[in-house]
Amino acid sequence: MKIGVLALQGAFIEHIRILKRLGADTKQVRRPEQLRVLDGLILPGGESTTIAQLAHDYGLVEPLRRFALQKPVWGTCAGMILMAKRVVGGRSLLETIDIDVERNAFGPQIDSFKADLDIPVLNTFAHRLFPAVFIRAPKIVAVHGKAKVIARLKDGTPVAAREEKRLVTAFHPELTGDDRLHRYFLTLARKE
Repeated sequence: MKIGVLALQGAFIEHIRILKRLGADTKQVRRPEQLRVLDGLILPGGESTTIAQLAHDYGLVEPLRRFALQKPVWGTCAGMILMAKRVVGGRSLLETIDIDVERNAFGPQIDSFKADLDIPVLNTFAHRLFPAVFIRAPKIVAVHGKAKVIARLKDGTPVAAREEKRLVTAFHPELTGDDRLHRYFLTLARKE
């Protein structure tokens, strides 16, 4: 199984380290032709506007959209913004998961925080809360169609969702010592 990580900007190295530790064959993705050999793809956190501009510059937008409609893709933080069908006050890029998101919904970087989340889909690996890290994070403001919320903050705010083979998280799982979300994503890719 080969998992790619979009490597235009952001926390792609951290995802690659975890995937390698879990035994996945990984590839940094910067060109459309690199998508052809992949079983799954992670769109990492970073600066969504910068990643979107670089995706346009490298001719990746349509290839990424097609890939995300056929194979498992996971967007973390900025990656969630890139995958959302609608972005409040902004433009969506890939429009591959039927959610509305709000960028920087929890404030600037100084307002970054950690929260322990109950994510039931991870209970097959270990039944414990997930230590989520939120940095200039977006939030899900609406879920439509087949998309389903899989994690919420204690106040009920949705922060993770799944629609078919597409997974999104508003937080940075790659910055924790907990690899359960990466293992969960690998199970989605194996089912492919």
